[in-house]
Amino acid sequence: MKVAITGKGGVGKTTLSSTLARLYADEGRTVLAADVDPDANLGLALGLSQEEVDTIIPISRMRTLVEERTGANEANKFFKLNPYVADIPEKYAKEIHGVKLLVMGTVDTGGHGCVCPEHVMLKAILSSLTYRKNDVVIMDMEAGLEHLGRGTAANMDQFIVVIEPGARSVQTYRNVKRLAQDLGVRRVRVVANKVRDEQDEAFIRQSIPEEDLLGILHYNTEVIDADRQGKSPYDFSPTAIEEIRKIKAILDRDEI
Repeated sequence: MKVAITGKGGVGKTTLSSTLARLYADEGRTVLAADVDPDANLGLALGLSQEEVDTIIPISRMRTLVEERTGANEANKFFKLNPYVADIPEKYAKEIHGVKLLVMGTVDTGGHGCVCPEHVMLKAILSSLTYRKNDVVIMDMEAGLEHLGRGTAANMDQFIVVIEPGARSVQTYRNVKRLAQDLGVRRVRVVANKVRDEQDEAFIRQSIPEEDLLGILHYNTEVIDADRQGKSPYDFSPTAIEEIRKIKAILDRDEI
């Protein structure tokens, strides 16, 4: 089970990612959750305190590690394009409620073009995660479509696009589906979030093909309260857990 969860900013990617991760961890599965969003919030959503989150150094900012693995430094501008990274999750992941959290960070590529040692390192790690045969890997992706252009999630089993009931969110799903096909990812599913009423639900069902609609999450003040307090929605909202559990059941059938 290797899924990348994507969509516009603020649609609820992290809520879905964190709750799925904890549901799988509760079953005793080995779960690795990768926070690929520069605005990293997955740690809070999994149940870490703000103080604990503040102690986590993203992989992209571990200069010594990047230099060690890629061979790049001030004296050497050449670097390995396939650094060894298989041991990174075990060494640098933070465990919370049975979930191994790996905070990737972001890369400022100004002056380097599209390729720099940090970017090569992150891409290698994300690629290596897809080869963890018996593990559940959930990537909470950055907002927008840039990661698809970089190909950092090219080896995932499927993309889950979180949308809201609106034309712009639906357009994001269509763009992700088109770009995912270019990467060889054939399965792109949708989770509709913040659905308020029958009109919203009707809009979603009219806009998204039935085979692509993975599930619907309703507008939920408990999730909003959890976010306001910097807490995990898993500890605040039984309703959200049950709705996401139904989505997980479909994903489980995909594994069979």
